[in-house]
Amino acid sequence: MSNKEVYVTNNGLEEMRNELDHLINVRRPEVINALKEARALGDLSENAEYDAARNDQAVVENRIKELEVLIENAKVIDAASTDKVMIGASVKLEYVDDGEIETYTIVGSTEADPFENKISNESPIAQAILGLEVGNIASVESPNGKYNVKIIEIF
Repeated sequence: MSNKEVYVTNNGLEEMRNELDHLINVRRPEVINALKEARALGDLSENAEYDAARNDQAVVENRIKELEVLIENAKVIDAASTDKVMIGASVKLEYVDDGEIETYTIVGSTEADPFENKISNESPIAQAILGLEVGNIASVESPNGKYNVKIIEIF
């Protein structure tokens, strides 16, 4: 994993820290215990429980390393200003072509969740509107072609 800055909200950083704490203090000991129990069953060459525990261990250890790098490189964002669109801000947009209105929160890529309308700062729509103000119209390049959005509100 690269050591580039990872943009996160305070809430996102806290969630990563909580997950890391859980993995280190709960999941890792559980996996170690499962490995001990599986080893006690005998022949490791045909021991499905041992293989499963080893796989779990690899997943847990990889996630721990990933979280440690993310936390180490985290840059906490705070959208205190509502004058311009920035990472951490929520934005109400109007799709110019059909008048549909959507609200998005711009977050770092690690917190993006389209089901909660949290879009990555690296997404085409965020890239198009970052730094703009209420009333500005932005042209968004997407795989399906260009479209325009108007910034209605920043909060």
